[in-house]
Amino acid sequence: MFAFSQDPRARNSEAAVDASRRSFFNHSGLLLSGAAIALLAGREALAKGNASSAADVSILNTALGAEHEAVAAYQVGAESGLLQKPALDLALTFQGHHKAHVELLAKTIITLGGKPAEARKQYTFPTDTLKSQADVLRFAATLEKGAVSAYLGAVPVFGNRDLAKAAASILGDEAMHWAVLRNVLGETPVPAAFVS
Repeated sequence: MFAFSQDPRARNSEAAVDASRRSFFNHSGLLLSGAAIALLAGREALAKGNASSAADVSILNTALGAEHEAVAAYQVGAESGLLQKPALDLALTFQGHHKAHVELLAKTIITLGGKPAEARKQYTFPTDTLKSQADVLRFAATLEKGAVSAYLGAVPVFGNRDLAKAAASILGDEAMHWAVLRNVLGETPVPAAFVS
């Protein structure tokens, strides 16, 4: 997987990549994303797959698992009866983007020789705290922010740079969803110059 070099700078760089990978996996619960308007320039790289390592497949599977969870979360919001038009339409649109992420990630994992993660039969969401449309939208915005952070952590750790580019395009989509949800809630859509 990683070749160890005698050069201490290279060893430090490899250690940083390993630490970044671990950080991504540890924060994978934050990866509940908010969908893809289009997978932009990286879409072809994901669909083709290119040569990749088992670590890249693991990262993709972690993202896929979180995308499945996001689809389920938006379904809970849509079925809650708390979302009124046009917020309901927005939630369903974002759910559709997550479904597109699921489809493309699963296809890519198969292309790379892996087995795609499947959706769980049941997820645990804080439904008892969702009492209004604003609660549902705020919950979705929190998930979107987590997705942005998780993809931000994943982009630099892909061995295959084409996959990193594709993940960055999904990250951009998640950031747009977060901004739109904040705007609908009456909050500043882009609260800072940088995302972490």
